[in-house]
Order: sequence, then structure tokens, then C-alpha cells
Amino acid sequence: MESFFPLFSLAQLGFAVTVAVVAGVVKGVVGFAMPLVLLSGLTIFATPETALAGLILPTLVTNGQQALRQGPRAALASTARFWVFLLCGGAALIITAQLVRSIPATTMMAVIGVLVTLLTVLQLSGWRPRLPQRSVPVEATVGTVAGAMGGVSGVWGPPTVLYLTAIGTAKHDQMRVQGVIYGLGAVALLGAHIASGVLRAETVWFSALLVLPAMAGLWLGGQVLDRINQAVFRQLTLLVLLLAGLNLVRRGFFG
Repeated sequence: MESFFPLFSLAQLGFAVTVAVVAGVVKGVVGFAMPLVLLSGLTIFATPETALAGLILPTLVTNGQQALRQGPRAALASTARFWVFLLCGGAALIITAQLVRSIPATTMMAVIGVLVTLLTVLQLSGWRPRLPQRSVPVEATVGTVAGAMGGVSGVWGPPTVLYLTAIGTAKHDQMRVQGVIYGLGAVALLGAHIASGVLRAETVWFSALLVLPAMAGLWLGGQVLDRINQAVFRQLTLLVLLLAGLNLVRRGFFG
């Protein structure tokens, strides 16, 4: 066991598995937030760089399942529709991923925590910006911001969800589009952090360990979504995201 997971104790690995299940449940209900929940939870005992490595494989696998839930044809249609977002986001992600080791860990957590907390509070307050269905400059800007956040942290959900909500994307379409955007982003994240050295021999097994718990959580979240009023559960999920964002702020400013 120690040869595969030299960085952690058994208690820490058990906690990481629990965090992965919770992250999967949240994603199964609202379609996003797995990287955010994982990053927030794993940084309780791991460095931000190691937490980032840990979320890469479960994020890749669960987003692939989410993107293909309605079949490859629907996923390809979503890819074609949001190609500007994907192109700009992918480029920004690859560029900023190389900066992970040059950005202080506390700075990374503080910036992400403040942004996530702000976006979550705005949504909890009922603020819903409205944008035209297609605006290439806006889509390119949001894609770049989301990709830049994803490159340094693996978290690109909040700006993506805010944009999809603002253009009035239908519920099932939004779930699929999120899967496509995050899935392709996760592929870019995987390649970028193999190149950056974040995902390496000491961390890849840790990331692989979290795949099955995350998948189990995703399934559980889907079951919950079918049984509980989505509007109420969305509010509960936003509260979870708010707690996660505040935890990152605490870690960033107070250690």
C-alpha cells in the first residue's frame, strides 16, 4: 500500500475517498462542482498541487460519462455549438497549467476561494444575468477565464455554469453541455499536468484511487436528483459550494 501511496496515511486516504463520494453526489445532482469539492476537501491534508493531481482522473472519467449520457451525437452537437468557448478555454488552460509551480499555494487558494464564494453568494441571492444566446466576444471571454482557473486549480465550473444559466440553457442541455466542456477540459488538464509534472508517479495512483468513489457518488447523485425537488436541492448544493469556497478562502489567508 505504501509503495502506491507514499504521500498519505490510511486515515488520509479514507478521508480522500469520502470526499470523492461527496463530490460525485454533488456533481450527479447539478452537473458540476466535483473539482471544487475535491480541491476544498483534499487541501485539508494535502498540498494544493497534490490535491490538483488527485482530482484529474476522477474528473476526466465522470465528465466523460456525463457528456455521453444522451449519446455521442448529442455530445458532438454540443461541441460544435460551443466551439469558441472550448477553444479559448483549452488554450488558456494549457498556458496557465504551466504556472502552477510558480504561483504560491496560498495565493491560488485565496483567489479561487474568493471567486467561488462571490459567484455562489450572487446565485443564492437570486441574481440571474441574462445574455444573448450567441455572443462570440462574451463566450470567448468566459471560456478564457474558466480555462485559466482550470489550469491552475482544476476548477472551471462556476464561470461556466454562470454563463450557461445567463444564456438560458435548458436543464438537460445544460447537464450535457457541462459534461462536454468539462470533459474536454479534463483531457486538456490531463495532458497539461503530465507536462507540468503535477501528475507523476507519486500522485497518479492517488488520482486513480478516487475514480471509483467518484463514480459511485455520481450514481447516487443521479438517484437523489430523480427523487428530490431540484430547486430545493440546488439551493442546498449552492450552500455546499459556499462552504467549500469559504474553506478555500480560510486556507488561502490563514493557512
